[in-house]
Amino acid sequence: MKEVKKSIPKVDGVGLLMGKPAYTNDLAPQDALIVKILRSPHPFAKIISINTDEALSIEGVECILTHKDFPKKIFTRAGQGYPEPSPYDKFVLDEYVRYVGDEVAAVAAINEEVAEKALKKIKVEYELFEPVLDFKKAKDSKIIHFEKEAHSMFEIGFNPERNIAASYNMNVGNVEEELKKCDVVVESKYYTQPQAHVMLEPMVATSFIDYMGRLNVITATQVPFHIRRILSNVLNLSINKIRVIKPRIGGGFGGKQAIHGEPYVAMVTLKTGKPAKIIYTRKEVFEATYSRHEMEFNIKIGADKDGLIKAIDVDVLSNTGAYGEHALTVFMVAGSKTLPLYNKVNAVRFGGDVVYTNLTPAGAYRGYGAIQGNFALESVIDELAEKLKISPVEIRTKNMIKEGETSPIFKIMGEGREGVEMNIQSCKLDYCVKRGMELIKWNEKYPKKAYGNKIRSVGMAIAMQGSGIADIDMGSAILKLNDDGSFNLLVGATDLGTGSDTILSQIAAETLGVSTDKIIPYSSDTDLTPFDTGAYASSTTYVSGNSVRIAAENMKKMILEEGSKNLGTDKVHFNGEEIIRDDNKNKISLKQLSELLYYSMNQKQLVADGSYVGKKSPPPYMASFVEIELDTETGKVEVINFVSVVDCGTPINPNLAKVQVEGALVQGIGMTLYEDINFSNGKMRNNTLMTYRIPDRRDVKKLTVEFAESYEPSGPYGAKSVGEIGIDTPPAAIANAIFNATGVRIRSLPITPEKVFKAMEMKK
Repeated sequence: MKEVKKSIPKVDGVGLLMGKPAYTNDLAPQDALIVKILRSPHPFAKIISINTDEALSIEGVECILTHKDFPKKIFTRAGQGYPEPSPYDKFVLDEYVRYVGDEVAAVAAINEEVAEKALKKIKVEYELFEPVLDFKKAKDSKIIHFEKEAHSMFEIGFNPERNIAASYNMNVGNVEEELKKCDVVVESKYYTQPQAHVMLEPMVATSFIDYMGRLNVITATQVPFHIRRILSNVLNLSINKIRVIKPRIGGGFGGKQAIHGEPYVAMVTLKTGKPAKIIYTRKEVFEATYSRHEMEFNIKIGADKDGLIKAIDVDVLSNTGAYGEHALTVFMVAGSKTLPLYNKVNAVRFGGDVVYTNLTPAGAYRGYGAIQGNFALESVIDELAEKLKISPVEIRTKNMIKEGETSPIFKIMGEGREGVEMNIQSCKLDYCVKRGMELIKWNEKYPKKAYGNKIRSVGMAIAMQGSGIADIDMGSAILKLNDDGSFNLLVGATDLGTGSDTILSQIAAETLGVSTDKIIPYSSDTDLTPFDTGAYASSTTYVSGNSVRIAAENMKKMILEEGSKNLGTDKVHFNGEEIIRDDNKNKISLKQLSELLYYSMNQKQLVADGSYVGKKSPPPYMASFVEIELDTETGKVEVINFVSVVDCGTPINPNLAKVQVEGALVQGIGMTLYEDINFSNGKMRNNTLMTYRIPDRRDVKKLTVEFAESYEPSGPYGAKSVGEIGIDTPPAAIANAIFNATGVRIRSLPITPEKVFKAMEMKK
């Protein structure tokens, strides 16, 4: 491999570092109206009246939109494959508000100052309802969604009369009977909190009508093609009248896998004929977009006296907040991306409900349910090991999935529907565990060493994820040969700052045999680039990468065909620079051939395309080991070293893959030790970066990331995904290390010093 498995710099790196205009706000029309949203101060209420007269009289206010200005079209904000597995339960603007931050009205004005002034002059009369704020009491409580239009696109267990957005249940074998036969059974309850994305760039969108009379929307989104489809629905505008452009994006982490400000700027533009722009404040990002699903797990696990796990039973309650975005799919991933890790059980059961509350909606977030499920499962595995008096490493190596094996879960559970059967062709989890032990010096440090009032200890966890959604996620690519022998690569895939434009260029270059600097990527624009479901579900490298590989293979065939015509024989080969007769009697450079093609001979543009839908979703695997230092006088936990060894198949760009894992690990450590959204009567209290604590470089002393030598036959040049898996292991690994240090088991996140100290005191 010449271009793949090579740490070349990101193709957009220098331009972004130099501050070149690249982001949505950089590209917004200078005369764009500024759009601001009036948001509900109440968690649950009906709007009795809205008086906008005084606000409209302010000079510079162009228009004010209320629920009377939008078509009565119900939809879901979730940017997923169509038909979406999320319930249609929201109007762009509604006469009911269901959480603090829900949209009430939109103001468009000549500048931000005027818009803010107008917001204060809008008079709204509310009828207040008793909100549902405790997700453990939400089921069969006061109904939150009573609108007759609410529905699901297919059966997802949607039952609004019971406050249930989605339900799911599956089982293999007889769990009760298997648990009865077990020598040891552990039953525990685990809780994971909501978590904010905290991407640097907030939600931004701008819109204008072009000279063809079409609506153009430039937006920081992970899912431009889904945005176009959703806008078409909510605006009653045909898809061919809408163009969505995705510029560079300052992070997403799942938070931009949905529609947010786009309908408001679009409607303002349609109503006024003028460009419009919305930039969410940080407070709006916290309160009015969405967060990670809060979950509670009741889990039972049983094994024989030799440590062979026989049955796993998981019951889950998930809180989707006011709307059901990604409700079912995040819930299912909590099982489908964790339970196959232990594929030798005789029986397994997974199920539960996703309930509505009058809190900030939950939605997609890196890890997408797997991190929640991993915390519960990988913690209870350690509990089982402790009860069996065997080591955490031993119980995992006895029971974990291995190369060549399968799990019935793959077929039973997909995302929102059935999955697909898979035999695992690449799994180096056993190497990851062994290498991780070496790097952390497990045998020297397990379980702990005490130094005065400090204890150093180690803990571990393993994880798996997926590579796109099989039979659902689609990627496509177009390659165009230029007259100097370079190529334009057009992809609908969305680079969120991950470096996917670079990675996809490397795949194209490798296939063509050219250097990566000959590939000029462009992503993504619904008018110019081919269809792609978007950047989520760890799909880009595997799904979009395969489509690029196919397009490049097709382009190579075209080059050989045209070269054969020029050289007078079909026995030719292409080395990336020249097409050469196999008998070496003549040759022509790609640049010469391109010039001939476009200016003087056979005048023909070479354009190749490729599309790909995965028939499987090969999991990446990871083993993580953490060393912590715990202060017994305060309960404070510091991460001294976090070691992760990852099997992601072939890392197309090892450096970009490494920083993906490192960033995800830090996010996972943040969820474990620091991050916690607090509500008071339905209002988020820590809705600023001053009050919402995330880890910084000082909080993690050392990160060590290595990759296993692995090759996935179905992936482009052996690649699997790497974008999400890094976030999965920190909660369980750190919780397990805390148990190894103190003997106390913390089963709810975040693990604050107060919780640790209190648990240690209770154990005395």
